[in-house]
Order: sequence, then C-alpha cells, then structure tokens
Amino acid sequence: MRTGEPLPAVGEVLATLATGVWHWDTATGLVTADAEAARLLGLPPEETVLTEAQTRARLHPVDWNEITGIVQLAAAEGTLAEVRIRIMDERGRIVRVVRSRSRPSFDPLKKAYELIGTLQEVTEPRPGTPAGRTAVTGDWRRSREAFLLDAGRALAEARSTEEVLRVAGGLSMPGFSPDGLAVFGVTGDRLTIIGHHGQQPGDEDPFTQMSLGTDYPAAEVVRTGRAVYLSSPDQYRTRYPLTWPLAARFDRHSWAFLPLTVAGRTMGAWMAGFAYPVAFTPDERSVLTTVARMLAQALTRASAAETQRELTDGLQRSMLPTLGPEIPGMTLAARYIPTGGGLQVGGDWYDMIPLPNQRFALVIGDVQGHDVRAAGLMGQLRIALRAYAAEGHRPDAVLSRASRFLYGLTHTDDAGADGDLRFATCLYIEVDPATGLLETARAGHLDPAIRLADGTVLLRATAGGLPLGIDPDSDYPTTRLALEPGEALMMSTDGLLETGGHDLDSGWQRVRGILENHEGGLEELADALVQAVHGPSSHHTTGPFADRREDDIALLLVCRQCEGGIGLGATAPARPAVRRSVLTIAQAEPERVAEARRQLRELLHDWPSADQVDSAVLLVSEMLTNVLVHTDADALLLAEVTGVGPGGRRIRVKVTDTSDDLPHKRRPGELASSGRGLVLIELLADAWGVAPRGEGKSIWFELYETPDAADPAPLPDEVDHTPRPDQTDQTDQRDPG
Repeated sequence: MRTGEPLPAVGEVLATLATGVWHWDTATGLVTADAEAARLLGLPPEETVLTEAQTRARLHPVDWNEITGIVQLAAAEGTLAEVRIRIMDERGRIVRVVRSRSRPSFDPLKKAYELIGTLQEVTEPRPGTPAGRTAVTGDWRRSREAFLLDAGRALAEARSTEEVLRVAGGLSMPGFSPDGLAVFGVTGDRLTIIGHHGQQPGDEDPFTQMSLGTDYPAAEVVRTGRAVYLSSPDQYRTRYPLTWPLAARFDRHSWAFLPLTVAGRTMGAWMAGFAYPVAFTPDERSVLTTVARMLAQALTRASAAETQRELTDGLQRSMLPTLGPEIPGMTLAARYIPTGGGLQVGGDWYDMIPLPNQRFALVIGDVQGHDVRAAGLMGQLRIALRAYAAEGHRPDAVLSRASRFLYGLTHTDDAGADGDLRFATCLYIEVDPATGLLETARAGHLDPAIRLADGTVLLRATAGGLPLGIDPDSDYPTTRLALEPGEALMMSTDGLLETGGHDLDSGWQRVRGILENHEGGLEELADALVQAVHGPSSHHTTGPFADRREDDIALLLVCRQCEGGIGLGATAPARPAVRRSVLTIAQAEPERVAEARRQLRELLHDWPSADQVDSAVLLVSEMLTNVLVHTDADALLLAEVTGVGPGGRRIRVKVTDTSDDLPHKRRPGELASSGRGLVLIELLADAWGVAPRGEGKSIWFELYETPDAADPAPLPDEVDHTPRPDQTDQTDQRDPG
C-alpha cells in the first residue's frame, strides 16, 4: 500500500486475518455471524442468523457456561470479555478452538445483554498440559472468578446435604471438569460415604467403612489434613499400590483428594476424578481448594440444619398423642406440621381424651412462642388437661383449672424476673358420639367450623374467655352445639389460616373453599387442607399479603357417620337435605345478635332470592332483640333449611326464651318507638306463629323458596302449612295466599 492511498475496509482486513465478526442480542435471542465467523462455527461461509439454541449446539457445553459467566463479569466491570471456545461437530467432536473477544453492554430496561465481537482460530493445547491451563486468551482467571462466584451462591442456597451434593455434581469448572465426585465423612476411626456423583449405585461399597489407617488417598487426607493430587494412573499405582485395584476399574486418568476443613477440623475429604490427564497447575489447585472450602461450609450448615429439624420434629411429635381406638359412629383425623428453619419448636398441640360413658374430649391449643420452653409448657399443660378431664370435670371447669395451672407455672419469681410470661389458647370440646352433642369451652382460640352434610361450611361462634395463664380466676362459659349425621367439625390452630402470609380473614376464605369443594374422605380432607396451605412461604413469594414468620399447624377433624357407618365423602346413603344452625344469646351478650345475622346469611349462601335473605336476617334481628329488651331471659335461635331445590326448600327460624309473656300484634302510631315486630313478621314471612310452652315460648317464621327468585310463585303444594304438634300457636298467622 502506498502513502496516501485509502485504507481498506475493516471487513476486508478482518477477512484477510481470518477473523470473523458476530453480534449477539439476548433480548431477541439471535446471533448474527458474518461469512468468516460462520466458517469458524462449522457452517457454510456466508452471513447467517442463528438462534441461541443453534449457536449453543455448535459449542462445547462447558465453554457455553464460561461465556455466560464471563459476559456478566465483563459487563459489570466495563472490560472486554475474552474466552476460548471449542467448536463441536454433529458427532460431538472438537473440530477447532477459537478465541472470542467482545465488549458486552447491559440494558437495564430490557434486562438483556448485547455483544459485538470477533472470532479467531487458535491452536488447542493437549488437555492437562501446562499450556492447556496457560490462558490462551488471557481470560481463564476471569472465568475462574465467575465460576467461583456462581458456585459460592449455589452452595450457600443449598438447604440439605442432598442439595449440596447435587450442586457439587453440577459444577462446571473453568477449562476442566471432573466426571466423578465423592464426598467422604468420618465416623469414629472409619471413612463413610456421604454421597457421590458420576458412579453407579453400589460402586461405593468397597470404600464404605474403610479404616483411616488404610493406604488410600482419602484416608491420608483425613489423617494429615493435606490435599493429594494424582496426575496419572502411574502415580496412583506407585503411591497407593494396595488400593489401586479399587480405583482402576473406573478408568480415570487424574484424581484430586482435598480435605473438607471447618474451623481447623478436618471433617472429611472430597474426591474429584478426571477422565483425561490433568497437570494440577497452581491455578487449578487454587480453584479446587476454594471449592473444597465452600463445600465443607455448605455441608456443615446443611448437617446442622438437618439435625435441628430432626430434633424439632422428634421433640414435638413425641409430645403429640395418637387418636387411639376407633369410636363407634365417629371418624377422626389429625395432622401436625412443625414450622421449618432452625430449632423452632412450637407450642401447638392436639389431644383426644377418653371420658366415662363412651364420651371423649377433643383438645387443640397453642402455647405462645417457638422455643424449647414453649414445647415444655405445652407438654405440661397437655398432661394437666388430661388429668382434669379424667376427674370428670365439665369443659368450663377443665379450662378454669388449666388456666390456674399455667398461671402458676409462668408467674413464678424466676419467670417474672426474666419477663418470660406465657399464655396459651385452647379449644376444648366434649363429644357424645351417641347424640352428636358437643359441649364447647374456648380460651382465646379460633372458633370451630362445621361442614354440613350438603357441603355448606359454617363458622360456629362459641362463647369464650381469656387465653389460659393470664388470669387464674377466668371463667369459660360452655356452648352447646349439635353434630348431625354426615357433618364434620374442624378444629385448628392459627397456623392453618395464616401460613403463606395470609391474615385470619383471607386465610379462612382459602380454607373454607377447600372444605366446601372436597369430595373425599376425612383423611383425604386433612391432607388437602395441609397441602393447600403449606406451599411456598411468603419469604420466597411476592403478592398482596404481608410477610410473616411461618407457624406450626395443628389440625383436628371429626365426622359423625350416617346410618350404616357412612361418613364424609360417601356416596350412599344420600346426604340428608337439612341444614341447621343453633345459637344461644345471653342477656349480657347483645353483640351476638350480629353473629346470628352472619350465621343465617351463611346458612342461606345459595338461596336464590336476595330479598328473602335480607328479610330473614331482618326478622331474626327483630326477634332476638325483642327477647333481650322485653324479657329477662336468654334467647335460643334455631334455623333450619329443609327440602330440595330449586323451588322446593324452606327456611324455618325459631327463637325460644323462658319468659311466659306472649307478644301481641299492635297497630303502633307513626311516632311509636316499638310494637312493629309482629307487623314486620306478618308482612315479610310466608308463615309465622307463636307457640307457648310449659316454661317460656317460641316465636317462629318460615320463608319458601320460589322457582324464580325474580318472580315469586305461589306456595308449593307439598308444603304442609298445618302447625306441628309442638307448635300449637296462640297466634298463628299465614300468608293470605
């Protein structure tokens, strides 16, 4: 070229130097190569566009991993990305080695990398030779740094020994990767195999329970704490002639045995075997040593976590009872799921206590805290409850005595000085299998839920007192419930509702959907509840719920069987078409009128006419308020839905009290503040009446479901409007139609 002549095009210069140009955009996933770059990749020498998958198929898998690591590191440092790449043919053979140089850039909006670089063929050194480890492109040290960062992250995230071994088996070291791994532990004076990769099951048998005095590399590493590198079979055979036959059958060419050391103590050894000769240069030894240190730390963390989980689970389960023998007419199921992570021993428990006269008690509770003290208090409290119940005390007396017992345990001088005052929530239900009668006492715990025979789920509001251990003189009123044939009752701790970051309201809606839609038996229902709520915790997921620490889950289910021993999920006999809700409202509990309204709405959740539902709720509120205002007695509410739909059901609501004063229908003036109760019932109910009894009275009303909620139809012919014998009314008003 003469002075003053124009310079040739860049493409001509690169082609003359046998250098190709390529462009890679991770946002589109496309790689563009000019003619020379395509030739170096083993393709026809013409400009081409490849997908990432097509490009990756032309490269050695280890080199592809190096590329991704080096690109990220170079983009972060703002430097060139240099890497040596082995090009493979369709049969997996290496056809050439090329050097790639590029300057990657990262787009934070697209979250993608863009690279423009060059490819140039280089001479491939023999594997394992010093030249093979001398950075042909000057990028090996950077590749090593990227690999160690990735390996450290993966090992730090492993939570169990199995995960640690799986991560170790998948490590692709820069420029050389072992085809077989083994991790040795120490028990007494013998080697054990913690895990291995790259060998067949059973291959580890000759190395199991090997004495530390054996002439074997791993045993020497454990004895001395120094690594052993064997670059060839001859070295292995010469140095360890006695155990060479054990290693010869694996047909490997190089071995590295490194100590697994934590806090100055050698806890085992790590073996890496190579199918080709490795010289073990200082750089290679540095990588292997660093990986061994990270592996030792990861195994120690995983072992400690597994030991703590085993201790936690074993301690907790040792305190939980079995449900005992089968109970005639009843089916029971229970589950306990401890919280994960560390020595988090919880205070949740459940129990089933046999009582005289074929009765039994179900107990579920939660002691405050997640530590060994909570578990100890739980065990003591559970024993105390069993003792008080066995003495024949009623549910309210059992909880009162248990509260005084826990108060005495936690309010000692030592506990008070440490500020470690504890309380416990508890739900105690005495069950009569013959009648299905439930006598319930509650100490700050969740209310029980009942799944009716037709699948409707109701949250049964029960009277309750303070959690156990707060006030030694607390009272715990008793609430009576009835479990009909085919119905199931659920008792649980708050962990069932709040797991996954839910609050009590959203958690109940989730659990309620599972209860309503379940079609299997009681054991299957227990599994479905646990599996549905015990997924990924809120620590590892994003969403609308607040993050919280996961809690234990205790769950008790009891189902009253139908005739013939048919329980939940059975197909025959048919489920009875009856829904029933019973609620007692004391004079001192006017706030429970709102609970009565809520329960009635739940009972009518599938009633087609919203106006009739509103009417029923209004009349219930009026009837209960009249009892509380105009008498000195408590009110008993009984609501029943009978018949089959659509159009064939009726809702009957009855409020009973012990007062003999009968209501009278009046015509109040415009300014009157009362006297409209019976007028409302007459206007809104399809049938109603007042029934005097020996002591007290009952006032009732009925609403009939219409085939078309928007166009009410006449009363069904099959409905009997004649009052029943126990409903002889002093006042009996019916719909004029």
